[in-house]
Amino acid sequence: MRPFVENFPFFSIFLAILAAIVTATIRSGRAAYWVTIGVCAVSAALNACVLEYTYLGDLSFTYTMGRFLAPYGNAINCGPLQAMLTTSFSLVMAASLAGGRRDLFQDVLPEKQRLYFVMVDMLQASLLALTYTNDVFTGYVFIEISTIAACALVMAKDNGPNLIATIRYLFMSLVGSGLFLIGLTVLNSITGYLLMPSLAEAVEGLRLSGSYPIPLTVAVGLIVAGLGVKSAMFPFHLWLPDAHGGATTASSAILSGLVLKGYIVLLLVMILRVFSMELMVELGVTDVILAFGLLGMILGSLAAMRENHIKRMLAYSSVAQVGYIFMGVGLGSIEGLIASCFHILVHACCKPLLFLCAGRLSAVSGHHKSLKNLRGSAYRDIGAGLGFTVGALSMIGIPLFGGFVSKLYFASAAVPTGMTAMILLTIALSTVLNALYYVPALLAIWVKPPAEDEALVLADVHPGDLAADRAFTAAAAILIVGIFVLGIFYHPITDLIEAGVRLI
Repeated sequence: MRPFVENFPFFSIFLAILAAIVTATIRSGRAAYWVTIGVCAVSAALNACVLEYTYLGDLSFTYTMGRFLAPYGNAINCGPLQAMLTTSFSLVMAASLAGGRRDLFQDVLPEKQRLYFVMVDMLQASLLALTYTNDVFTGYVFIEISTIAACALVMAKDNGPNLIATIRYLFMSLVGSGLFLIGLTVLNSITGYLLMPSLAEAVEGLRLSGSYPIPLTVAVGLIVAGLGVKSAMFPFHLWLPDAHGGATTASSAILSGLVLKGYIVLLLVMILRVFSMELMVELGVTDVILAFGLLGMILGSLAAMRENHIKRMLAYSSVAQVGYIFMGVGLGSIEGLIASCFHILVHACCKPLLFLCAGRLSAVSGHHKSLKNLRGSAYRDIGAGLGFTVGALSMIGIPLFGGFVSKLYFASAAVPTGMTAMILLTIALSTVLNALYYVPALLAIWVKPPAEDEALVLADVHPGDLAADRAFTAAAAILIVGIFVLGIFYHPITDLIEAGVRLI
């Protein structure tokens, strides 16, 4: 008899979808908020149980929903890596909502608040499904669900600039989804399968026999390109700054920390369970991914240096960090994939923390977003100032922070390659560039302005914005702890990732 815990991944997906239905019937936005927070907490607990079961048992399993085989049913696959990612994503989702609660209820009209949380619930279901799916077409379905939900989060503030940003995001997302779907169509036409295990056998047979080399290359290329566009890989990132610049704080935290990662995780799963790294290297796809990853690391940072708007700066920083993840994939080795998976966790903690703290620092500065108007804001909210400092130092790559370990693993993974010097130089240059825009931001928030400038800023601040926000404090504390855990106790985490990659 199969252990009951093997039902938990499906339960967590079903619970998120059910929460969306329930939330749609609730009139109170605050009640809908607590339903969504509760679902995220329960999902984290369920997936943590799955993590313990799979890691301690050194196993992975496939759960067939309703015990109906394809094409009448569907299946999900779970191992330590998927369970760890879904547990982390659920916790970060809850922290993002809690930390951005005050801005959320201020920015979103009361009559639209429950609909906002409906979309968050569907986004949570999509993240879980993209990580656990054993069927590539199901992955496509949840990609589209995630797109619709993310668009709703971007335009939640309901103003002109946000509407324009949403249209741009929707256009680029549809391009990515279209490329992915065309790739799946080509892949299905030459293999006849959609389930990942059957696809893997068929693709391996084509690789060994040399059959359909051009269609196979086209299929893999289109799928990678589609997911790259969805995850804001350079040069398909132009929608990201506008989307983040006007979105509410919670939306920015969720989009940067989680939504982008969902598409990348699906790509990693498909590489490990369908294509194999050997095929990716033989087709030259890893070389293309590596090139775009390295360019994203540098050009994303250069764009961030030119920004004075703090949220747009953080958005361009996300482009650079996504570049790191794709660089790891492009190395064409298991070590590179492990480094990328670890960086997904680091970025999932750091970037929501930075966006949440930026939102608080802006709120205590009259809701200004430019760095020059945020001078001394850390003293008006010490917790937000410390949180932003921790997130920034981690992104720069200071020891004891998660970002340092990420870069160390990327550098180690690059050593066996034939481009060691170029990759190490790019990592070093990117680190310097990271410091060149994060350090001025830190100086801006920690250097007190002249008394007359401070008085002008405080005149624009609503007294309620200066009040303590316990939900924000708790959320920031959780994310800060996560960053330090990743930076200090990284060996057990990387061992878990390695076991998950092996079992996937």
